[in-house]
Amino acid sequence: MIEQFPTAGARLSRRNFLVLAGLGAAATVAGCGNTGDTGPATTVIGPDSAAVKAAEQTRRANIGTGKTVTSSLQARPTRIDLGGVQVDTWAYNDRVPGREVRLRRGDLLRAELTNDLPAESTIHWHGIALRNDMDGVPGLTQSAIAPNTPFTYEFLAPDAGTHWLHPHVGMQFDRGLYAPVIVEDPAEGGDYDLEAVLVLDDWLDGVTGRTPDQQLDTLRQGGMPMSGMGMDHGGMSGMGMGAVTDPANPLGADTGDVEYPYYLINGTLAADPFSVRARPGQRIRLRIINAGADTAFRIAVGGHELTVTHTDGYPVEPVTGSSLLIGMGERFDAVVTLGDGVFPIVASAEGKQGQGFALIRTGAGRTPEPTIRPTELDAPPITGLGLRAREEVRLGSRDPDRVHELMLGMDMSGYRWTINGATYDQHTPLDVAEGQRVRLRFVNQTMMFHPMHLHGHTFQLVDGQGAGPRKDTTLVLPNQTVEVDLDADNPGQWLVHCHNLYHGEAGMMTTLSYTE
Repeated sequence: MIEQFPTAGARLSRRNFLVLAGLGAAATVAGCGNTGDTGPATTVIGPDSAAVKAAEQTRRANIGTGKTVTSSLQARPTRIDLGGVQVDTWAYNDRVPGREVRLRRGDLLRAELTNDLPAESTIHWHGIALRNDMDGVPGLTQSAIAPNTPFTYEFLAPDAGTHWLHPHVGMQFDRGLYAPVIVEDPAEGGDYDLEAVLVLDDWLDGVTGRTPDQQLDTLRQGGMPMSGMGMDHGGMSGMGMGAVTDPANPLGADTGDVEYPYYLINGTLAADPFSVRARPGQRIRLRIINAGADTAFRIAVGGHELTVTHTDGYPVEPVTGSSLLIGMGERFDAVVTLGDGVFPIVASAEGKQGQGFALIRTGAGRTPEPTIRPTELDAPPITGLGLRAREEVRLGSRDPDRVHELMLGMDMSGYRWTINGATYDQHTPLDVAEGQRVRLRFVNQTMMFHPMHLHGHTFQLVDGQGAGPRKDTTLVLPNQTVEVDLDADNPGQWLVHCHNLYHGEAGMMTTLSYTE
């Protein structure tokens, strides 16, 4: 049995503590060991602490390019044409997705958010290991941005990759509030001719008056769906009953709580699909982002194979296959060598009815029907769980200094999803110290998969060989366990949560808390 290290004992949740003490206030709390004995006092490293400022200054000194990239985002209610369907929603600069933010590794990003919404909002820069006070989690890293108020996010982008931005307030990103963020690596680009960013989404906002908040209320009023009732009430965990064994259905029988009327690729429906123009024989890099709230997608390019080269921004040993499974919050880069003709890009909603549809045109030919299902979707897909990190980005071999177990569960008394038996408002933070190697053990005690996302870091999946992929979002399959290792090198207060938005808002969130 791996030793469980002590965390801070009975106390206010760290979220409420920071709110009450003032953002960034250094607070001293009592730590309790497993025996119940009072341990030494610990000090919370808040978002505006000297340690956070020092880490940012080190990044700027070591990898800064000296270049500043600016961006302006105006969040406001608007009417959007999804391709023949008009919806009233919230979006950035009246676009879905919002305008792409593109910069290079080491550039400084200065992005001004103007909040013209009738509600508070923030921006979370998903996948970027940025300074803690710019991470966009209200009540934890910053105060929520009030309506009619601007806020400027400024931070250095330390790692290249395919990332995205979205709010971290309530159900807002299940509207139209999201956009890709591409951090380029100047050393890359020699193995492909062009690239396309594909943002996948499940859509219900503004359809027959429906909103994400109403949908969450409906789930709460109806209680826990029978499909979500896992094994957490018998203490069962790990590779127990209900473990997924069908490679054709890698997420299991239950893949979501919400049936969506539409699925989008780059904000459009099949009636007016997003199209990429290229030439036969060209190699295209697809940067694929799942911005959906409750839907995993199986994506394929008709008549072609995909070679996956990166996941969550980090390179992997290339794997070629017919299709790719991407969970909520995950990103994958894949290279495709193009044939001659018109080819469908299909993102099938895994375990649901419906699909997103786009096109690649390299020559003449008949446009495929929007309902086409390429045969490439029928083979078992590539998943992030089976990838291996490239040697140059693997973590050095080291035993963990601290191990935290995160039991992913649910409460049958209502639509409540939990970590270690608690919802976010009652959570106990996961304490770490700067410089530690930390292992997070995600134990899924339910019959649904959970895409677990860590802010401010990347981790490496533990595979026994030190070669698991580097990621910030990983699938944890029903009744299975996934272990990840990370280096605690970015001080502050960081959210850990399920990127199924409905699960997260119903409680499946906690914090990784730096203390000293």
